[in-house]
Amino acid sequence: MDLDVVADRLGVAVDEVERVHRLAGDGPSAPLPDKAEAPALLEWLGVRAEDAAEIMAGWPDDGSPLWTDELRWLLDRSIALVRADLGGYEWLAPGPVLDRERGLGWRHLYAYAQLALVGVVSGYHREHGIGCQVTRATLADLGRNLAVDRRMRGEGWPVMQSWLTLHVRGGLYELGRLQHQRGAGAIGLHVPEAGPLTAEAIDASLDEARAFFPRHFPDEHYTAFSCGSWLLDPQLLEYLPADSNIARFQQRFELDPYEQPDGVDPDVEVLRFGFRSLTTPLDRLPRRTVLQRAIIDHLQAGRHWHWRRGTFAF
Repeated sequence: MDLDVVADRLGVAVDEVERVHRLAGDGPSAPLPDKAEAPALLEWLGVRAEDAAEIMAGWPDDGSPLWTDELRWLLDRSIALVRADLGGYEWLAPGPVLDRERGLGWRHLYAYAQLALVGVVSGYHREHGIGCQVTRATLADLGRNLAVDRRMRGEGWPVMQSWLTLHVRGGLYELGRLQHQRGAGAIGLHVPEAGPLTAEAIDASLDEARAFFPRHFPDEHYTAFSCGSWLLDPQLLEYLPADSNIARFQQRFELDPYEQPDGVDPDVEVLRFGFRSLTTPLDRLPRRTVLQRAIIDHLQAGRHWHWRRGTFAF
């Protein structure tokens, strides 16, 4: 394929296409599941009915007019790019951000890549003795993120498409209430949208992780749990009760000195997770919870939220 032509027809910068070509190299891709088996797999992955219907309607059948040669090339090489880093645990962009309004193939290309990689990462899990229950809980984040993106009217996917590569490379595991990301000496904690962040649920998840990683990754040695999040911003304590779940979550961590993060706008991230909207004016956002009222009042006062990092012992 002529990469300049591919970039032009996809409507993306040529250096983004060249990156995919370079990182994927001549490495193997992975086939999509049989179309007849896809509905059951989508259900297993927690994909809601309306998202599953779109994915099935846009399926890359041979000869489908929804799929250009350039889209098929990008799908194949994106799968190869992610597969080449199997076992990796850093964030990884699977390819350029596409104009998802151009059709179902454009909208769900990276979801199809996820489906193709389910078998690959499931094999990786089996090699490490990881059971099906953890595999399913981890990979079902695809369905959760598709549902969130639908609520956000497509505003969430550019971040989600990179986030979800952690799951299909074996870099992240959902163990109870928290998601745990492998790292260099520390397990990174993430908080999915999955109910109250109670101390009891967190304790159970941490205890599970303390047993899980030495058992399944005995060559990796962890001394700490870490987290980087607006949830660790001490400014939240100006608004939330001292015994709130978020306050008690913060109390677990020893915070690093504050530094302005590169590539992260904490105000945007607070809106993303607090309201699942990036474009709604502040005076039109809901004020149903103490947290939502805190977020709005803080920003309307001309103040900014901070992204903080902290650790505690593994």
